Amino acid sequence: MRPISNFAARDVAALLHPTTNLFTHQTHGPLMLEKAEGVYVTDTHGKRYIEGLAGLWCTGLGYGNEELAEAARAQMTKLSFSHLFGGRSHEPAVELAEKIKALAPCPTSKVFFTSSGSETNDSQIKLAWYYNNAVGRPKKKKIISRMRAYHGVTIATASLTGLPVFHADFDLPMAGVLHTDCPHHYRGAEAGETEAEFATRLAANLEAMIEREGGNTIAAFIAEPVMGAGGVIVPPDTYFPKIQAVLKRYDIAFIADEVICGFGRTGNWWGSQTLGAEPTTVSMAKGITSAYFPLGALTVPEHVHDALVEQSKKLGVFAHGFTYSGHPVGCAVALATIAIYERIDIVGHVRKVSPTFQKRLRALADHPLAGEARGVGLLGGLELVKDKRTKQSFDGKVGLGAKVVALAQDEGLICRSVAGDTIGVCPPLIITENEINAMFDMLAKALDKAHAWAKAEGHLA
Repeated sequence: MRPISNFAARDVAALLHPTTNLFTHQTHGPLMLEKAEGVYVTDTHGKRYIEGLAGLWCTGLGYGNEELAEAARAQMTKLSFSHLFGGRSHEPAVELAEKIKALAPCPTSKVFFTSSGSETNDSQIKLAWYYNNAVGRPKKKKIISRMRAYHGVTIATASLTGLPVFHADFDLPMAGVLHTDCPHHYRGAEAGETEAEFATRLAANLEAMIEREGGNTIAAFIAEPVMGAGGVIVPPDTYFPKIQAVLKRYDIAFIADEVICGFGRTGNWWGSQTLGAEPTTVSMAKGITSAYFPLGALTVPEHVHDALVEQSKKLGVFAHGFTYSGHPVGCAVALATIAIYERIDIVGHVRKVSPTFQKRLRALADHPLAGEARGVGLLGGLELVKDKRTKQSFDGKVGLGAKVVALAQDEGLICRSVAGDTIGVCPPLIITENEINAMFDMLAKALDKAHAWAKAEGHLA
């Protein structure tokens, strides 16, 4: 255990941490980080770590990028803040909206800015409701999400999130949110069911849900191309085409949550392109600024914008927006980030190094603790099991995932346990093959130590 430093003690005394076991934090305290460069972060004791989760799936360009720092500084000295309310505007917001329109994986008329993925998906729900009211469909309001999905933590987006811990004692989910199947073949397939057959069954289950609820009551379906916090779930190849066919039959919008998958993570600009999805609208955040500034955005199709204009004329105002929607510093940093992505060909780089990443990830499937290794691009998950043959999981009270994360941190790797005992890895996109190998060497050592610990503690025979 790390010694509790003065700053760590002050942290425990002053901060309420998000998504943290608050009880154990009082004893163990935080990992206090002091500086960072490239794919590495350094704590206040001088120990350096590979940041194997890119912060929170977000620092695509790594740390200490001076070009991004300069973009922020220059914009702060020129126009430090301006809002977009009441028709005001500024060049960075206009230029970024134009750039997103050019890059988007779906036809886009306008771009709406937010400060985070949660705000973006919250806005998607509001726009879906507003649009259907505007076009005379007041009953078409329900949103279908998926079990194990993650779409945010506001009241609305935590309701979309299909992870029970985000609902417990928050009195969620709210009414009007439905959850259909998680597309995880390893856990959800019936005996002998191929991935294609599994995808067909899930599409049929979705259609049955729509029929039960009434297609005229459902506004949208939302999905991450690859699920992140739900366990890094990569759906079968035919999943999205089959789901989309169902949605089209009932005129249900498809919201692609690209907050994690967007901006090169999967080996294309968008995860939708990698997974064969054709969304109506896209949510984005995180990688849009390489996490150097809080910024999110969503795309608005032409038919939706037309309805918004008419309804605004009727009501006098389109009454939605945030103080920091299109913050000029955030937009300037995003423009610089995208310019770097294009200049260094980040998509090409991911395609070049991801075979090494995926090979090393999948090799860990042979470890005694591993059930399934899965991923795409520079995104991966290793699901830990007690019994490889039966796929039996460890009792949650064992905390094996958390143990592996702690042991990996001792080795010099930061990763994360998600959806129970799945170890998520998602390094900065600029990572090199040598750094990928070093990262997986550390993870392999942590797994070996965790296996020895589990046996010594009586959790394994």
